[in-house]
Amino acid sequence: MHSNGLFLKDVAGFLGSYYTGLAIMNAIAAFLIWRRKNRTGEAVFWASVATALMVLASLAMSGSATWVPHLPESLRKLVNTLSGPVNYTAGTTALFAGAFVFRKFFVKPMVAWTVFNAALLLMGLAMADENFASIVMKADNVPIVGLVFLLAFFTWVATKQAVENDERIARGLPPLEKENDEKVLVWPDLVYTELICMVAVSAFLLAWALLLPAPLEEPASSVKTPNPSKAPWYFLGLQEMLVYFDPWYAGVALPSMVIFGLMAMPYLDFNKKGNGYYSINERKFAYLTFQFGFLELWITLIILGTFLRGPNWNFFGPFEFWSPYKVEVLNNVDLPQMFWVNMLNRPLPRVAADAPWYAQMATILLREAPGLVIMAAYLFLLPPLLAVTVFRKYFAKMGLVRYLVMINLMLLMLSLPLKMVLRWTLNLKYLISIPEFSLNF
Repeated sequence: MHSNGLFLKDVAGFLGSYYTGLAIMNAIAAFLIWRRKNRTGEAVFWASVATALMVLASLAMSGSATWVPHLPESLRKLVNTLSGPVNYTAGTTALFAGAFVFRKFFVKPMVAWTVFNAALLLMGLAMADENFASIVMKADNVPIVGLVFLLAFFTWVATKQAVENDERIARGLPPLEKENDEKVLVWPDLVYTELICMVAVSAFLLAWALLLPAPLEEPASSVKTPNPSKAPWYFLGLQEMLVYFDPWYAGVALPSMVIFGLMAMPYLDFNKKGNGYYSINERKFAYLTFQFGFLELWITLIILGTFLRGPNWNFFGPFEFWSPYKVEVLNNVDLPQMFWVNMLNRPLPRVAADAPWYAQMATILLREAPGLVIMAAYLFLLPPLLAVTVFRKYFAKMGLVRYLVMINLMLLMLSLPLKMVLRWTLNLKYLISIPEFSLNF
């Protein structure tokens, strides 16, 4: 089910307004570049971009399947093919690593403005596809699209300031925050600023409420369950975790450890640099750990759950029709099944109901031995090994207790992507499965 003439006629006005807005935005940018920075070449370039966008707006207004700008069918099929969970995770991880390594390049205003325009143009071309538009333009999902761009913007602002501070510190200069630390009074300076922001945000929310209808659905019914049944956007990452872990771990243990880790962070931190000002070079480990946990293990899961999870919680490409009849055969098996049956060609050790308790426990331990050995190596052997190799400096400065708390929190955080990759590649359901005690991991 792809773009057709009737759909394009319905969205012609929206797409025309969308491209017109982009054109006005770039025209203003071209004027400011010419007026303030006196860069005639860049101003001419962005004025040309604004002109091209006005041409796209006029074509979109036609509502014709021939003239409306859209992505080629072959490209949309390729994107759908490459939108599996493994490629999605690998792609976002590569994007995260590339943005960190080449941060000095991406924080340049013209580079960031170009990437921003390219992202908006790509989204406009993609919205000419009916399937993509039905997801992105859904009233529930519009705020999430806006939040993605806002998150990218504020991450860019913080990274830009951190890069600038790192360059100043390397030249022996104080960070920007030390030079601009003039104290101002709460009243009237801060209160006036907050009042203006409150009025502006209230006006924006009022306009939003008038232009975008509230996504109200029919009254709840026990005989009709929405498919897919999704949590609010801020819980979609947690809902995605429930696919790979038992509810007691994904819904209770992991969030509790996140809260505990946030409380323990000030006591684990031994680096006195980078406090009170933006910096990356002085706090690379802390920066990478936080950004990986927040962006890669939370934000990307929200995006995945919002735009790629469809009926029956199956994966769908961005341009794929969300058919409730799509069936994916997944033979997820536990590690004991893979080890005893698939590898050794032996039946699973069975727990006899009339056997003594110690015999039942011995059978359970034998059956779960592969998973127990892997988890013991991961949680008990890996920390001391890392202490004498990769994290030798941190172990020397933190001491035994703080190091153990830090490294175990990190390993538990990494257990989420590792378990996801094992599920996607090997169809591994649980490393340890003890239904006798409702304990699975």
